[in-house]
Amino acid sequence: MVMAGAVAQLCISLFVPIGLVWYGRKKGWLSWKALGIGALIFLVFSQVLEKALHIAVLEPGRPALKGTDNVWLFVLYAALAAGVFEEIGRYVGFRWLLKQKRAYVDGLSFGLGHGGTEAILLGVFGAVNTMVLMSLIQTGAFDKTIAPSLPAGQAELIKEQVLHTPFALYIVGGLERLLALAVHVALSLLVLLGVRERQFRYVVYAIFIHAAMDVLPALYQAKVITNVWAVEAVLLVWALAAVLFTRRIKRAFEQGGKKR
Repeated sequence: MVMAGAVAQLCISLFVPIGLVWYGRKKGWLSWKALGIGALIFLVFSQVLEKALHIAVLEPGRPALKGTDNVWLFVLYAALAAGVFEEIGRYVGFRWLLKQKRAYVDGLSFGLGHGGTEAILLGVFGAVNTMVLMSLIQTGAFDKTIAPSLPAGQAELIKEQVLHTPFALYIVGGLERLLALAVHVALSLLVLLGVRERQFRYVVYAIFIHAAMDVLPALYQAKVITNVWAVEAVLLVWALAAVLFTRRIKRAFEQGGKKR
């Protein structure tokens, strides 16, 4: 069931974003440039710059800041770091890289590129990593090649997680990427509206909304909250609110406003 769950997570995380790109192209609203810039911004600001800061300030291998075990400082950092880097990244993308691409459909495409890339990197690569580990564990290669290089107890922890994660959690892992994608689209439109209207406060709103959404996952990572279903339920609420916002903000773009 573990292998089946990983395959299901991979399919959800990969084919739904690809399907949305196909749908957008078919309906004529997809902007390839905005899609590509959205993906690029995610890679640079989230996977390079933010990760570099994590290396500098986080304890390796555990949810804590260097020099302190204060859980709440870790949660504050974890929530704000993602919000600051990703929303400033969106601002940079729209402000300087998409000067001629600031319509509603460009915001949709940017968010799809940003969130779709995240879904593939986290959901797909995570599933592939699980499948590889599962294969190594079943053949005994894990104990011979990887386990000896790991700290005491970490190898058994990895094996426990791989072998005993319920099938349902893999499905949830894939769906979680889609819920996050919905939020990325909404926040992209909010930042784009701020750029169009020359109101940086919209970017600040996006940062705090993003941070607020990440508080619960950070608490779960720090083991303050242990009920994963509660975390996913709250994320579902955020995603539904994001979809509603995405539909309603379209009116603000249609009514005009500054585009430079």
